[in-house]
Amino acid sequence: MRRSISVFLILTLSVVGLFAHGNDSHFPKQQEAAFKITNITGNVHLLQGRGGNIAAINGPDGILIVDDDYREMSKKLSEALKTLGSEKPRFILNTHWHGDHSQGNEFFGKDSIIIAHTNVRTRMSQQNVLSAFNLTVPASPAHAWPLMTYTESMSVHLNGDEIKLVHYPNGHTYGDTIVWFKKANVVHLGDDFFVGRFPFVDLDSNGSVQGLINNIAALIAVIPTDSKIIPGHGPLSTHADLKAYHAMLVETSTLVQNAMKAGKTLEEIKATGFPEKYKEAGSGFIKTPAWIETVYKSYSKK
Repeated sequence: MRRSISVFLILTLSVVGLFAHGNDSHFPKQQEAAFKITNITGNVHLLQGRGGNIAAINGPDGILIVDDDYREMSKKLSEALKTLGSEKPRFILNTHWHGDHSQGNEFFGKDSIIIAHTNVRTRMSQQNVLSAFNLTVPASPAHAWPLMTYTESMSVHLNGDEIKLVHYPNGHTYGDTIVWFKKANVVHLGDDFFVGRFPFVDLDSNGSVQGLINNIAALIAVIPTDSKIIPGHGPLSTHADLKAYHAMLVETSTLVQNAMKAGKTLEEIKATGFPEKYKEAGSGFIKTPAWIETVYKSYSKK
């Protein structure tokens, strides 16, 4: 029997436009608006619907998209892509396995080539647990699994650009892909990056708070300062936004670690909370108590 969603998640979904992960049949239905399409530069575009941000590159070689939202949004996504040249993408790149970024595979997977890290195919082909939300997520149908997988990096050469996939391990999950549109100077960071908000770190998928901090630091060092950065959720961002996000991760995780070293319990740390400057960071999908608990559990594993 499907388990009911927590009260916490019900309250937060309305704020963030269903940033939920996994099988969305567990979540209350909302009106499915059409996709907002923003041209970033040249033939690279940002599409924003109900789930995670989607990047698209169009041209004579066909359309490639990065992530594909929830299954219920697939027809609207197809309509949006038609305005860019084709209602069916030639390639789909999944940044990770969560449903708000990959359920569209079920609609497009029989016609499109799906590419992702090998751990994404593993997760999508089996039942998974998201204990943070008290959810059990069933396996996806086989045609929705990535057809091509990689372990470290690979490139797709399409429409005059090199689209490079790079694996950064054990951050948001253990199957995260960062997608670089090299010529366009656009980078899609998937859910490694929540703009100005506490992120969801999926500990059940071998995610790690310290791993995420390390990955973001590494990305700051290699992403050009004039790049356009697409987060998993939130507005198109800049290098400065990514640096501010990294500082927030470091500072808040350090506060929790220091409290742990002082012998504080999880409930005591939650009761203390964070300084006022982090109030807005805790106003999104992941509230401050949930972030504190994630940090506590992640560092307790060491």
